[in-house]
Amino acid sequence: MALSAQQIPRWFNSVKLSSFITATQLRKHFQRPGKTLLHGFSAQPQMSSDNCFLQWGFKTYGTSSLWNSSQSTNSSRQEIGSAQSTLLPSVNEQTQKTPNFDSELSLEALDDLPPVSPLQPVSEEEAVQIIADPPLPPDTFTLRDYVDHSETLQKLVLLGVDLSKIEKHPDAANLLLRLDFEKDIKQILMFLKDLGIEDNQLGTYLTKNYAIFSEDLENLKTRVAYLQSKNFSKAHIAQMVRNAPFLLSFSVERLDNRLGFFQKELELSVKKTRDLVVRLPRLLTGSLEPVKENMKVYRLELGFKHNEIQHMITKVPKMLTANKRKLTETFDYVHNVMSIPHHLIVKFPQVFNTRLFKVKERHLFLTYIGRAQYDPTKPNYISLDKLVSVPDEIFCEEIAKASVQDFEKFLKTL
Repeated sequence: MALSAQQIPRWFNSVKLSSFITATQLRKHFQRPGKTLLHGFSAQPQMSSDNCFLQWGFKTYGTSSLWNSSQSTNSSRQEIGSAQSTLLPSVNEQTQKTPNFDSELSLEALDDLPPVSPLQPVSEEEAVQIIADPPLPPDTFTLRDYVDHSETLQKLVLLGVDLSKIEKHPDAANLLLRLDFEKDIKQILMFLKDLGIEDNQLGTYLTKNYAIFSEDLENLKTRVAYLQSKNFSKAHIAQMVRNAPFLLSFSVERLDNRLGFFQKELELSVKKTRDLVVRLPRLLTGSLEPVKENMKVYRLELGFKHNEIQHMITKVPKMLTANKRKLTETFDYVHNVMSIPHHLIVKFPQVFNTRLFKVKERHLFLTYIGRAQYDPTKPNYISLDKLVSVPDEIFCEEIAKASVQDFEKFLKTL
C-alpha cells in the first residue's frame, strides 16, 4: 500500500530504530508507484526522471537511485517512453525499476529528518504499538504528589511532619527529595532524641526547621557542647531547642556574640543572662533591632530607669521583643488614664503582656461602680496583678463585688 503524505515522515523516522532496511520492506511500501504520493505530486510516467518524487526522496536520505542525472540521455528517453505506454507497468518492469535498498543506510543522514508533528494522525494499529514511558511525578507546587514516590517523605509524614507548611518554602522540596532516610535523616533524628526531644515533638520541630537535615552532625554536637560549657543544663538546652527550633542552626560564634550582647547591653549577671535566654531562646535567633528599639522606648519615651528596665525584662523577657506601638499604648492608658505611677508598673510588668481592651473594660467597670482605686496607701486598693490576671468570675466576685451578669450588661454599653 502506498504511503500518504502524513505517513512518509513517520515511516522515515522509524528507520532510525534499525540499521538495515531490506528490499522486501521497501517493496511493500512502494509496490504501487502510479499512486499519488504527495498532494500536488504524482508518480505518473509523464514526469521527468529528475523531478520524480521518489528520486528526490532517496537522494535526500543518502540512498542509491536508478533515476539519477548520471544516466545517459538515451536511457532516460527509453524509460519515459516505456512509462507512457502504460500506467501500471508489468511485474518484470516494476522489478527492474525497483532500486536496490539492501545496502546499509546512513543513520547520520537520517538524524537530519524533521520531527514528526504531534498533531499528525495515528492509526489504531500504530497506536497499540506505542510503548509509553513510565509515569513521573507531575509538575506541581505541592509535596503531596511526591509522597508515593519518596520513602523519605513517607517516613517524615509518619513522624508527624506537616508537608503542607514545608512546601511553602521554595527550597524545601529540592532538599527533602534528595535526602536518603537511612543515610541522611536517621542520624539527625537520633541526635534530637538524645538531646531530649520527645517522639511526639519531632514532627512539630522538623516542620519548623526541616533545614536541620542539611547541617553537619558534628557541627550540631559542637553547638550543644558550647551551651553545656556555659552551664546550660541538658533540660534547659532541650527546652531552648523546642521553643527556638533554629537555635542549633546558628554557629558557635553567633551564639557567643548574642549571649555577650545581652549581658553587656542589659548589664546582667551571667546567671540572669542564662535565665533570660532559657525563658526566651528566640533572643539568640531573632533580630536584635526590636530589642535595641524597645530599650530606647523604655528609657527615652516611657521614662523608666535602667534598674527598672532590668527588673521588668527579667520578669517578662517578651518585653524585649514586644510591638513598640502596643507598649506605648498600654503604658499611656495605665499611666496617664488610670494614674498608676512607674514604680507600681515595675512591680507588675505583666500588664504589658495583657490585651489592652481587657484592661480598659475592667477599669471602666470599676469606675462605673466606684471601685477604681489603685493607690496602695488607701483602702480598697486594687493591684494591677489582680486587675488583669484573674478570670472574670473572680474579678467580679472578689474585686468588683458584683455579679458576672452585671459586668456583661455593662460591656454591652461600651
